[in-house]
Amino acid sequence: MKVRCTSNTEQDDLDPSVTVQHALTAGGVYEVIGIEADWYRLLDDFGCPTLFAPHLFETVDPARPTQWIVRQEDGAEYAYAPELAAPGFFEDYHDRKPDAVRAFYQYLNQRLRLTDVA
Repeated sequence: MKVRCTSNTEQDDLDPSVTVQHALTAGGVYEVIGIEADWYRLLDDFGCPTLFAPHLFETVDPARPTQWIVRQEDGAEYAYAPELAAPGFFEDYHDRKPDAVRAFYQYLNQRLRLTDVA
């Protein structure tokens, strides 16, 4: 699934007088690597797997990998590749737990080998 960033800024939910600047390029196309509570997880401009609100994007290519594990919970969608789908996986990744970091980069390396070169 590919999306184009339509805006890289938005108002802060807790303080509407504050504008949040995201590490995204307006007009840039990003590959969604997962969906969590209807938010898109993708690699931001620093290469960090981050969740973003879907209203910041328009869909360029709706096709999702067929191997994704998709589930609904409390009316929200969760969808990830099996390697990334374990509950708490990205919390462990962001906590720099070695097994999660290794699994994430192995997934990315495999995925990059399968992606067409522009």
